[in-house]
Amino acid sequence: MFADKKKNPNQVLERNIIASNTAITGDIKSEGDYRIDGSVDGTIITSGRVVIGANGNVKGIIECSNADIEGVFSGKLIVTELLSLKSSSKITGEVFINKLSVEPNAVFNATCTMKSGVKELNSDGRKKAEKTA
Repeated sequence: MFADKKKNPNQVLERNIIASNTAITGDIKSEGDYRIDGSVDGTIITSGRVVIGANGNVKGIIECSNADIEGVFSGKLIVTELLSLKSSSKITGEVFINKLSVEPNAVFNATCTMKSGVKELNSDGRKKAEKTA
């Protein structure tokens, strides 16, 4: 009657929390999720989710699958899935995303490159010759 849910032994369920009175300078790499309520100056690389809390401040590079930002981010942000900007967020720098959600009053002063699920198809693999006048 009930299906057995198989757990993936390779799935990592870590949650890393950087508390409000914590400041980190340097690079961080993990497979787990991050919640940042403090300050980070450096690079964060994860295959999980990054949450920057309302008092969180990150300056540097973030590479992740999903991100929820309530605080301040400055630098290069690479999100392979969904970037969600809450109304209190302030973003500056370069942003590379797949999907974007922005609440009213969020500050988004960044160059943004959005990659969607649409792929360019070339039927025969050759470039068409252009005619010029």
